Amino acid sequence: MARKSAKPATKPCPPCKGTGEVSRTVHVGRKRRPVGEQTGLCLSCLGAGEIPADD
Repeated sequence: MARKSAKPATKPCPPCKGTGEVSRTVHVGRKRRPVGEQTGLCLSCLGAGEIPADD
């Protein structure tokens, strides 16, 4: 009987390190002072946390 091949190992997305979220610094005012950070969806993996497959 033929064996099933193993599922290819997925690697975490480098920009978000597998979390699916990235942080951006928030700037305010005329002098553009940094006041904090805001999290958002990783645009490289679209929140999946894994490197997308090459099609």
